[in-house]
Amino acid sequence: MSDDIPPSTNARKKNWIDKIGQLFQGEPQNREDLVEVIAGAEERDLITEDTREMMNGVLEVSGLRVRDIMIPRSQIVTLQIDSTVDELLKTVIESAHSRFPVVNEDKDHIEGILLAKDLLKYGFKQSDQPFSLHQVIRPAVVVPESKRVDVLLKEFRSQRYHMAIVVDEYGGVSGLVTIEDILEEIVGEIEDEFDHSSVEDTEIKKISNTVFMIKARTPIDEFNEACGTQFSDEEFDTVGGLVSHAFGHLPERNESVLIDNIEFKVTNADTRRLIQLSVKLPDPKLQEDNDD
Repeated sequence: MSDDIPPSTNARKKNWIDKIGQLFQGEPQNREDLVEVIAGAEERDLITEDTREMMNGVLEVSGLRVRDIMIPRSQIVTLQIDSTVDELLKTVIESAHSRFPVVNEDKDHIEGILLAKDLLKYGFKQSDQPFSLHQVIRPAVVVPESKRVDVLLKEFRSQRYHMAIVVDEYGGVSGLVTIEDILEEIVGEIEDEFDHSSVEDTEIKKISNTVFMIKARTPIDEFNEACGTQFSDEEFDTVGGLVSHAFGHLPERNESVLIDNIEFKVTNADTRRLIQLSVKLPDPKLQEDNDD
């Protein structure tokens, strides 16, 4: 009898069963469910791995605050408002940045933002006007640490600016953030011709019982759990922030610092931030011998 059922009837029956299945399966109820759906789409070859990673990046950005991705105050390269053209050009060339906060005395007094291209005509003596940095700088955009990253990205796009100064609850400058910082959270590290090495996909990679390779943006609580340390996350959210503060300056590759008898060595960094660190924990056997 079943062989006599028209094909159109079988098709309608199949569609009805599919709809019932979808009804019981339901829609994603939270972010974790949505991540699973995206992963399932990749497994079924509906999207590529790169697309899946970008979609996950978008989801992560929606839960981040500016404080989570900003370049810390200690790593900001600034220019003094009373600097000469030669002094400015030296800093611009050495840092290889395209935008610079201009300060008066210290980093809490931001006068504006200098675009390196606006300095070129004075550097090549192509302007007869007397040089004044006050006339060249552009207004600085200021945002609070608590601002949502996805909201800031929308403002970056709509208002067409690329850098913002980040202030804490007391109005002091705590860092800066650029549109590139946000995009890297979505698509991963954006390497240029000045980047010399890649970063492992995992936040924390165990090399031995006492040596780890970690991304500088690793949250301190995750680092504590993996390495058995007890660093506080009240002042710094990431290991990179903790290490940068300990250095007191933007460290270069192969520089190292001891924090609570733990060695942090910079294995990858660019002109703006730390990227990857090698962490060497104290040898438990040596500690036992010292205690004895």
